[in-house]
Amino acid sequence: MHSSEKNDGRVALVTGGAMGIGASVGQALGAQGMTILVSDIDMAAAEKTVARFREQGIRCRSLHMDVSRPESIEAAFAEAEKEHGRCDVLVNCAGVAKVYPFLEFPLENWLATFNINVTGTMLCGQHAARLMARHRWGRIVNIASVAGMRAVGTGRTAYGSSKAAVIGLTRQMAVELAEYGITVNAVSPGPVDTPMTRVLHTDKFRQEYSAAIPMNRYGTTDEIAAAVSFLASDGAAYVTGIAMPVDGGFLSSGARGI
Repeated sequence: MHSSEKNDGRVALVTGGAMGIGASVGQALGAQGMTILVSDIDMAAAEKTVARFREQGIRCRSLHMDVSRPESIEAAFAEAEKEHGRCDVLVNCAGVAKVYPFLEFPLENWLATFNINVTGTMLCGQHAARLMARHRWGRIVNIASVAGMRAVGTGRTAYGSSKAAVIGLTRQMAVELAEYGITVNAVSPGPVDTPMTRVLHTDKFRQEYSAAIPMNRYGTTDEIAAAVSFLASDGAAYVTGIAMPVDGGFLSSGARGI
């Protein structure tokens, strides 16, 4: 059976799905035949993405979700269940990052970052897994970061720590959900050209980061989406609990040059 036929009845919910990595993930999964729920706090951006997907023949709809609020997550999954009766794939792309020196790092940003990047990921995973368990099949892919596996520059106290927590959460979820036929994995992108990194990365940092990568460039959102697509597929049935770097060789590289 062709993969698009296998995926014909499957529903994929992508948080932070309106732009950046989330939008590319939705496009990739939609092209494989899944129905895509473009979940985002920015409904105007989500509707634009939905309109673009529909022009490509992708079945999709927008779904409002603020992952910083448990009641918003619960309401969005209730709506998804009411309309579709299922959630087969969850991709946790929603995330935030701000940069402050460690000695002045504000507690409120630490708490807000963990609330969105970690607690939001856990709660979305919990709601999705309850729906997946009914069918004894599911794929959860959490977007982590190489910053959760290695300190990347300064100022990323909350972001790096939260992404390390996402990787730990991924392992725990994988162990607990295996009996229900659900795999849980993380993708750890290196630097990717997205709206968030355009704001966060100065020109100097961008040059230094690229120089530390054997491929000498930032990744694209489509390259991250390709890794997510594999982990969300039937072909990845025996892969669970991993954090897959998609980073152009950044984590493997030490001193470069001759």
